[in-house]
Amino acid sequence: MEPVSIVIPAYNEEHGLGPVLEALLADMAQAGGPFEVIVVDDGSADDTAVIAAQYPVTLLRHRVNKGYGAALKTGIRHAQHDIICITDADGTYPNQRIPQLVNLLTGEGYDMVVGARIGDNVHIPLVRRPAKWALGRLAAYVANEPIPDLNSGLRVFRREVALRFFNILPNQFSFTTTITLAMLTNQYLVLYVPIDYFARVGKSKIRPIHDTINFMKLVLRIGLYFAPLKLFLPLSLWLLILGIAWGTSTLLVTGQIADISTLVIVMTAFQVFVIGLLAELINRRMPNDYRE
Repeated sequence: MEPVSIVIPAYNEEHGLGPVLEALLADMAQAGGPFEVIVVDDGSADDTAVIAAQYPVTLLRHRVNKGYGAALKTGIRHAQHDIICITDADGTYPNQRIPQLVNLLTGEGYDMVVGARIGDNVHIPLVRRPAKWALGRLAAYVANEPIPDLNSGLRVFRREVALRFFNILPNQFSFTTTITLAMLTNQYLVLYVPIDYFARVGKSKIRPIHDTINFMKLVLRIGLYFAPLKLFLPLSLWLLILGIAWGTSTLLVTGQIADISTLVIVMTAFQVFVIGLLAELINRRMPNDYRE
């Protein structure tokens, strides 16, 4: 196994962090090969940092809570190795699979290997599943390929690739969603490996309604950023069909076309298409700074 830096963001995880670190360190020592574990205490108000300090890990601390993505960025910046693995401190992920994910990344030539939560033992609350399904379909449309797990928190990728996207990676939970779509829409090779997903230890930080709305906004924003025509073209076609249907219906009902309203709808369709086309051309012609 090649050297790997394992980054664990932790915010008020005093109940789950100890068992996670103990098992993780044992699994990685058994797998062999150089590794480091970086725990980023994201401004916890409990004994998360105290517990982390009891183990042979690198402890980094935020003075205030900055967010899941910010904690990951801090860990990635301070990582010693080129291969990065991220996982959670709440015991939900099967961290014994990390050596396998690392070997798949290095041996098969992938840019990112994601532990997709589609294994035999997956504990995802029912209230979150409809939103997860809808977001997955929208993201798959933007990326133009199926995405088994859009925002899994167990994944392995190369540090240099992640650094190229740092300017667009958010500081909140949407970090994983963004890096997934960013890599897929930029033709990086991503592999999904089925894993189990267990009930978390401690209280979840997810706010279902608020975070679902934010995730939908994020997917749309990423779509506009990386594949604008895929969003503008359907809207343009829908407006064009609406204009034609409106003009036809007014002709059949009143005997004359409502020319002004029909023209407004059709012209709006044309303008939306032109904006999308210009956005697509700009996106293709601009130097991609984070891929240089």
